Amino acid sequence: MAITAFRGMKPGTQFIFAAFVILVSFLLLFIISMLAVLPIVGASALMKSLSGGDMANPLTINLLKYFQIVQSVGLFIIPPFIIGYLYEGNAYSYLTLDKKITPKVILIGLAAVLVSGPLVGYLGDLNSQMHFPDSMSGIENWMRNMEDNADELISHFLATKTIWGVLFNIFMIAVIPALGEELLFRGVIQKIFTRMTKNYHWGIWIAAFLFSALHMQFYGFVPRMILGALFGYLLVFTGSIWLPILAHFLNNLVGVLSISAENGGNETMDSLNHYADSISTSPVLAVLSLVVVVLLLYTLKKRY
Repeated sequence: MAITAFRGMKPGTQFIFAAFVILVSFLLLFIISMLAVLPIVGASALMKSLSGGDMANPLTINLLKYFQIVQSVGLFIIPPFIIGYLYEGNAYSYLTLDKKITPKVILIGLAAVLVSGPLVGYLGDLNSQMHFPDSMSGIENWMRNMEDNADELISHFLATKTIWGVLFNIFMIAVIPALGEELLFRGVIQKIFTRMTKNYHWGIWIAAFLFSALHMQFYGFVPRMILGALFGYLLVFTGSIWLPILAHFLNNLVGVLSISAENGGNETMDSLNHYADSISTSPVLAVLSLVVVVLLLYTLKKRY
């Protein structure tokens, strides 16, 4: 029997209930995952890994990777399907997973992500130079510690030279986040705020803001929000969640491969990374990047 009690709720109520579903899903899966691994590694190793201690221990890194995947599934992948079913009776339709896209549209969308590199890089460089007044030094130190801890964790995750290690990192950092974060932020949150504001621009940018805020990395907040907005427009202009998922995957994949190649001593990739860093500080290339991205988005909009 179909559950219809949650259909027709106002957008504000939908958002609050969606947050409740996300929280319950995460807590239940996290508890189950802890109980599943506890007999294998023991309470001491489990607590040490959750506290982030002994990062030099491979067991700690493996446990952190395990909980990273659990967190992503519990927060981002399971809730959208529950919410879609409750709100519309068909999760695939609600999340626009049933909408197909052509290869040409895919190429345009992926090109927009690649071309956005100089713009995102330039904004990231400006964002990283953010400073607060002395009276807010405590907040600034907290933000920088959050950023440093996140960078350290990612560096430990990507510190592998085996092909299987790289493939696992692609699955953990590119595949799961691309699928889950797009389903939640573009498939659910953007839709709710678009209905609430009756304007898809507001829906896109509010979802992009929340998308960036949830990462808790404030010195990369602006470029991540810009990417989130780009993914949002890809959804609106094609009507399919698959294009932002593919675009998100490509963006994360490039990052994983470039760092992995650099860790593996690939001099060509190392040179390309240095070249990318140099052009990311150019305001001229940033403006040119913005213009091309807008033109590509306009092309998609005209096609639909």
